[in-house]
Amino acid sequence: MEKQITGHTRLTGLLGSPVAHSISPMMHNESFARLGLDYVYLAFDVGCEDLKTAVEGLRVLNVRGFNLTMPDKNRMCELADRLSPAAQMIGAVNTIVNDDGVLTGHNTDGVGYMCAVRDAGHDIIGKKMTLLGAGGAATAVCVQAALDGVAQIDLFSIKDQFWSRAQNLIDKLNAQTSCRASLYELPDDRMLKNSISDSAILTNGTSVGMSPHADGCIIPDSGMLRPDLIVSDVIYNPRETRLLQMARDRGCQVFNGLYMLLYQGAEAFRIWTGQDMPVSVIKEKYFS
Repeated sequence: MEKQITGHTRLTGLLGSPVAHSISPMMHNESFARLGLDYVYLAFDVGCEDLKTAVEGLRVLNVRGFNLTMPDKNRMCELADRLSPAAQMIGAVNTIVNDDGVLTGHNTDGVGYMCAVRDAGHDIIGKKMTLLGAGGAATAVCVQAALDGVAQIDLFSIKDQFWSRAQNLIDKLNAQTSCRASLYELPDDRMLKNSISDSAILTNGTSVGMSPHADGCIIPDSGMLRPDLIVSDVIYNPRETRLLQMARDRGCQVFNGLYMLLYQGAEAFRIWTGQDMPVSVIKEKYFS
């Protein structure tokens, strides 16, 4: 299916660093072609230090919108003209839509994750989640899980630059949702083991285990895992992290971040075009 670039073709894309491994250009360009939409999607290696310049350039070029991945999601909050309620609460943006020069920031990561949970055949509504990390992806998962009706979330994080933001988030969730949320420090193995013991799902929202550092694992001991625990990872490169290997060996049901990527992309696609991505086709071609 040959794509004809015209004078009317609208540009979308991805900003982040690194981005060469991303599957997003393939899934979006395939979707545009399948639906006969005059758009293209490209990936641009842009770090935080150049993000403001890149964003102003894209505004001037009147691109339709773009995605953001690490390390740009938090910085983009300051550069957007408007933020959706979810993006404001999360403190990170992964999707920008440009309406006549006005850049509105959205966060579709959490929606993508919760769709991925359902896609894997699980229902975690009304149950407990143990969530590792307090960066952009983990925060998005935390907010959407709480909004969707997960009853309890134990959030574990190292005391880094995200700690105070994580504490503010926990306070907001407890005040504004029915979810009971708590924040704990990593590494506190005793507390972590206790949390996992009565959770329905354990989710790694950190980059620990991501290629090229695929030998990393955030869980120190496989004894923390039990066969009826669902274990998920927001990482999709590699397809099976050491955490997921460990969990599979313990008899857990596992899934990675690939379908989170698929469904967050589908939501971004809808925001830009007003149409539904042909998810079943994209899933079979790029995610099987």
